[in-house]
Amino acid sequence: MTRNQGRHRFSRRTKLTAGVTGLALTIGLAVAISTTGDQGTAQADGADIALFVDITKQQRNVRAPRPQRGASTGTFTVDCGRNENGHFNPDNFIAQPGVRNGAQHLHDYVGNVSTDADSTNESLLEADTTCRNGDKSAYFWPVVRIDREDEGEEPGEPAGAEVECPDVKRKLRNVPRQARAEVDRNLKALQDQIAEANQKLRAAANVDDPDFVNNAVLRPLRDKRTATIERITIAIDRAGQRPRWLRRLAPCTVKDGDANDAKVAEAAREAEPDAPEKGDGKSTSDENELPGNEGDIQRPETVDITFRGSAVGKVEAMPQFLRVLYGDAKVSTNGPKNARKSWTCTGFEDKVLIDKYPICPEGSKVKRVHDFAGCWDGRNTDSANHRDHMTYADGDGKCPQGFKAVPQLRISLTYNIPRDVQVAGKYAVDAFPQEEHNPFSDHDDFANVMSQEIMNRLVQCVNSGRRCRE
Repeated sequence: MTRNQGRHRFSRRTKLTAGVTGLALTIGLAVAISTTGDQGTAQADGADIALFVDITKQQRNVRAPRPQRGASTGTFTVDCGRNENGHFNPDNFIAQPGVRNGAQHLHDYVGNVSTDADSTNESLLEADTTCRNGDKSAYFWPVVRIDREDEGEEPGEPAGAEVECPDVKRKLRNVPRQARAEVDRNLKALQDQIAEANQKLRAAANVDDPDFVNNAVLRPLRDKRTATIERITIAIDRAGQRPRWLRRLAPCTVKDGDANDAKVAEAAREAEPDAPEKGDGKSTSDENELPGNEGDIQRPETVDITFRGSAVGKVEAMPQFLRVLYGDAKVSTNGPKNARKSWTCTGFEDKVLIDKYPICPEGSKVKRVHDFAGCWDGRNTDSANHRDHMTYADGDGKCPQGFKAVPQLRISLTYNIPRDVQVAGKYAVDAFPQEEHNPFSDHDDFANVMSQEIMNRLVQCVNSGRRCRE
């Protein structure tokens, strides 16, 4: 089986019942997260093959409003990574605050590293972020999985173990010029340490033994990384502001394709220094997954988070803590009013968006495009149904009366899904049980936790027609 870097395998063959099956992930530790749900509502695995269509046979349906005089035509793109930290949980603090496993499906997170069911404005402000420019906003969507288990996979088939570590480089912002050479040398040393650990894994005869992996690979690697990270910290401290929390990026985990993944993760967690007890984005439960939401999680090859302007005028700043939902996770219950066509293929984004799973031509990749509402009521950061305070502009780009244009968020997710998997209908988005992996139930969530300084830069960039990346 081909491995997809960074994915986590949940296997029907090897369900575990351990109470804790993950690594703490605040400030970017890899995590194996489990979900639970009502066993009586489990649906058949996978999506109906009728939900997959050839994108090349679909009609053009994308129409962008023509920019008018005074339009805000700039864009502001934020680099928050691809969830290299392995931040997953089945919570939704916007729609179901305080409810563990309220989503009944797994969410992929970038941005704020503390996001879970118990997140509050205060906890989000205090947390770290994966965004390079310091944006602490929460961006999260349901994961996509490939499920090939009914194709005759042998129970003992190894998927190939490999070390997975938090990305230290991504956490370093504004490295002083005087320290860059030394920092770069140590970042290279961190890469070499991971390569050495992977060589040790490949050469080991007892890689399936969690005690061996923890004692012979993870602990020595953690010790080396701790010393190297300390050298990075000292180098930066000599010339600028000392970075915080880097030491917690030292522990790594080992990922492979069956139950040993979770067992090794537990052993690594015991060795992890300063593991946080709260606000780390993790969720615990008695089961590993909700039946039906199973398979190999596909980390997006590309995550593009871009804010755009208005076709009819300038945009105003979003208020901090504004909550915005995209799509409808329960379209079968609520109807299509708030559901959005999200699916396409690279090369077709400006032509076709569909409510089915696309089968892409050779050289093209599966893509989800999530365009959030860009009109705000000017008063509320949330509403009872989490929707009434935001709405979409009309076909010409004009907001309804009483609403004002704010930067419109677009999250684009590109996946490297093999074409044979597409044709066979073997990939699907996580969903509530009643949705049966309906692609029209695709959705996305955003909570604005940007500082006023970042928001001001965003608005100025969009209103001036520039293309900005941070």
